[in-house]
Amino acid sequence: MNLACRMERLGTETAFDCLRRAKELECRMDVIHLEIGEPDFPTPRHIVEAAKQALDEGWTHYCPSAGLPELREAIAEYAGRLRGVTFFPEQVVVTPGGKSVMSFAIMALVDSGDEVIYPNPSYPIYESMIEYMGGRPVPIWLRPEHGFRLDAEELVTKVTPRTKMIIINSPANPTGGVLTRKDLQLIANAALKYNVWVLADEIYSEIVYEGRFESISQFPEIHHRLIILDGFSKTFAMTGWRIGYGIMPVAMAEKLARIETNINSCTTTFIQRACLAALRGPHDEVDRMVAEFRQRRDFIVAGLNRLPGFQCFLPQGAFYAFPNIEGTGFDCKVLADRLLEEEGVACLAGTCFGKFGDGFLRFSYANSIENIQRALERIERFLRR
Repeated sequence: MNLACRMERLGTETAFDCLRRAKELECRMDVIHLEIGEPDFPTPRHIVEAAKQALDEGWTHYCPSAGLPELREAIAEYAGRLRGVTFFPEQVVVTPGGKSVMSFAIMALVDSGDEVIYPNPSYPIYESMIEYMGGRPVPIWLRPEHGFRLDAEELVTKVTPRTKMIIINSPANPTGGVLTRKDLQLIANAALKYNVWVLADEIYSEIVYEGRFESISQFPEIHHRLIILDGFSKTFAMTGWRIGYGIMPVAMAEKLARIETNINSCTTTFIQRACLAALRGPHDEVDRMVAEFRQRRDFIVAGLNRLPGFQCFLPQGAFYAFPNIEGTGFDCKVLADRLLEEEGVACLAGTCFGKFGDGFLRFSYANSIENIQRALERIERFLRR
């Protein structure tokens, strides 16, 4: 096909490959879906109704590339209140999903040969986009004995004169690890000392089970080098709506809006109107969803820890369990494949999230306790067989 050489560097998100295989297998067997990272709850009704109303009112045309002014204002107020800081609408860029913030930020900042420090295991698109833009990914190992938290002291040893950006993710996919205030202060200090940018992926900011959500934005001294990624997909069960946002210095917001103009023009306007209803409307369905996720977390972790050869850390946020399965004697990819093909349990190998995920599986507990119980029974049956 004579493709550009950069296409050789473009990775993928294996969860969607697994979902496709699982859907194909459903033609001949019952499959329990614990692979895909999206809430299994419906989008709250008042958000859906707001989208319908927006369509009826004619919100079907272009808008400014950075987003509707009223939505940018609402995001600045809502996100600032959650984090205990002050943001301004001019700092907000609305995008078609959180991946766009991630990709646009790397596109705007990373030149060929620049280094980007990122957690590993982690969301695979970090590494994919760094490499695609010609950067050099520098993984930092998230160890279970450290609560799957980025070690700020180790981080400092990774910084070189070529370091352009540090990516952090808390609560984290796939581990459920959560950074502490002390962790974030050390990371902010390191970024400032070496004059590098921080991309803080906070897409799971409202799915935290113990304590309050801690954001690196609570340290104002880092604001001029900080890009926050957040959105509506996880908190409001709006994955298919494809809308997210970034918060950053005004000058950087102008650059990302220009990239948006070149690639997407703008984010769908009637969906932006629905997001206004999400931010300004009742929060009770979100609270119920998080409470249900907490119950599922406790249930699946206890069940996984009863399986022979499994050891599972208790995640502090997001909706993923990430057990170590080395005690089973199986390679993690082999085990994930056989669980799907022989038992109809769809999950992901830890290596889908980087080389340091070897020896682990990821289970999304965005499914009912009844289905999680059935999955645990099938995994136990497979292991004992």
